[in-house]
Amino acid sequence: MNILIVGPSWVGDMVMAQTLFQCLRMRYPDCQIDVLAPEWSRPILERMPEVRQALSFPLGHGALELATRRRIGKSLAGQYDQAILLPNSLKSALVPYFAGIPKRTGWRGEFRYVLLNDVRTLDKSRYPLMIERFMALAYEPGAELPKPYPRPSLRIDPVSRDAALAKFGLALDRPVLALCPGAEFGESKRWPAEHYALVAEARIREGWQVWLFGSKKDHPVGEEIRQRLIPGLREEAVNLSGDTSLAEAIDLLSCADSVVSNDSGLMHVAAALNRPLVAVYGSTSPGFTPPLADQVEVVRLGLDCSPCFDRTCRFGHYNCMRQLLPQPVNEALQRLQGSVVEVR
Repeated sequence: MNILIVGPSWVGDMVMAQTLFQCLRMRYPDCQIDVLAPEWSRPILERMPEVRQALSFPLGHGALELATRRRIGKSLAGQYDQAILLPNSLKSALVPYFAGIPKRTGWRGEFRYVLLNDVRTLDKSRYPLMIERFMALAYEPGAELPKPYPRPSLRIDPVSRDAALAKFGLALDRPVLALCPGAEFGESKRWPAEHYALVAEARIREGWQVWLFGSKKDHPVGEEIRQRLIPGLREEAVNLSGDTSLAEAIDLLSCADSVVSNDSGLMHVAAALNRPLVAVYGSTSPGFTPPLADQVEVVRLGLDCSPCFDRTCRFGHYNCMRQLLPQPVNEALQRLQGSVVEVR
């Protein structure tokens, strides 16, 4: 059985989509899974053993370009028995429709009834987690989901990991604290740089090194965190934001002894690498997209106005993040570390 997945457009969602792939493999052990998704997602998909191949989708988020979607669909005709759509948009249903895939599965949304022939109606109370909404598409409507739920798990090639360490001149002679201070979603997900800097300072004084991860947009906040460290400590923090590819970031994150992250794509990557993780939540909720790993501490204030799921604070104060001080994050890190980490 050949299955085409139309993948999501965000890093975290793509990581969580692995739970669907795992369910499909449980139900159809010999199935072949291809994922149609933006090219940036290839390093994630290549680290998922359930995926046969990543098919690059050349259109940007939100672009219609009907002729291009028709051409892609026609090129895939006759290759698949089922398509499963993770986005709820009408546009995402066009390629499987043009490909003539016999069974086209997805949640009801954006007037795409004609394009799908296995339309599901979402009961949000039954499936409060995003992974549940992904996993349910692997089964018939109303079926019970397997428990315990599968968890995303990205495999790492030691050769590419060592190449990334060499490229950036990084050594594993001391424990590594990875900080992920960015959030593509918006300001409301970002814990302040001054708080991150105090967490970094505490670990460096204990003999750790600090690696900062993110996109090019996150490079300035990474530099701000570094500049808040005094000389002598600042040199123990490396700002990798915007310098690594996503593939290199994944490989280097796998080396971390602990990670502190906003609710972001890299948070889900760190969880899928099973790194000890402190996840800082403000405007969003771990009740919808929690990090899925064995060693996770979620830190949040739980103000009356949160979770609001707004990109910017409607009140302008961002108190859910600014009033969340470094102490509970440091305490969470200590709990995750348990005993003292040996210097390698």
